[in-house]
Amino acid sequence: MTGDKQPISTHWATPPPDYHVSALLEESIDGLNIRGDGVYVDATFGGGGHSREILKRLTTGRLIALDQDADALANRPDDRRLIMEQGNFRFLRNYLAHYGIRNVDGILADLGVSSHHFDTVERGFTFRHDAPLDMRMNTGMSITAAEVINRYPENSLREIFGQYGEVSNAQRLAGRIVTARRSHPIERSGQLLETIKPCMPRGSENKYAAKVFQALRIAVNRELDHLKSLLLQSLDLLPAKGRLAIITYHSLEDRLVKNFLKNGLFEGEAEKDIYGQSKTPFRQINTKIITPSEHEIKANSRVRSAKLRIGERVK
Repeated sequence: MTGDKQPISTHWATPPPDYHVSALLEESIDGLNIRGDGVYVDATFGGGGHSREILKRLTTGRLIALDQDADALANRPDDRRLIMEQGNFRFLRNYLAHYGIRNVDGILADLGVSSHHFDTVERGFTFRHDAPLDMRMNTGMSITAAEVINRYPENSLREIFGQYGEVSNAQRLAGRIVTARRSHPIERSGQLLETIKPCMPRGSENKYAAKVFQALRIAVNRELDHLKSLLLQSLDLLPAKGRLAIITYHSLEDRLVKNFLKNGLFEGEAEKDIYGQSKTPFRQINTKIITPSEHEIKANSRVRSAKLRIGERVK
């Protein structure tokens, strides 16, 4: 931590706006209730929009930023208050321990897929362009979406599409894919779309395809498992009054965050004390979810489904 008393100017070597427009920027950073001398985590650096706003509000404090995508490192600002690592937030506790940090005053995670990922066609995150079935947030990982499609057994595919995509005809979809891949590997998004076309409800083709691609992306990157890990780590890393702010984009993520902030659990009800009060580790700052304004949605339609929940640690 520096001993400077005045805010330090931040130089951004690469302007980040084209990489990703941060969702619910003011709302999420306000929700962290930042102290100038505090220590904060941006678990999903991306284009750096949230990190930049946190740094504006720090004086002698520190910011630890993580992103598993090497491309995000190009957006790193030249600021000595910042520690940045390429890595998944499931290892957050380890990264902090490496720098001798045991507790932080706030943790922020924006769980959305960045505009950079959608717009970089060869990464294969969207069904709107024909591209290799990749979908890895970290390109150093070995499992791609093509590996899932071509190697996973039928029952695993059914579970992936049913659970992660909430596809109603997941059994039929999985069977269709397994039958098709016997003839030739399904390695591109265009091939996958052609394969699953008979399973698509008429008039809802795009919505159906979006669910299928979402399910594959979640499976490839183990997104829900890693989110659970981050939430559980927050119990040890946040002291009393420490804040947790999570931006989600689909019901599976939001349900996990909602239950965790309410009960400290992912499922079920919290244990109650002798007075019948729930033993919850967080006080919910916003009992009603925070969503983007119409103005923000008009400026960036990709934030339409964003939901922000904020909790304050109780000890």
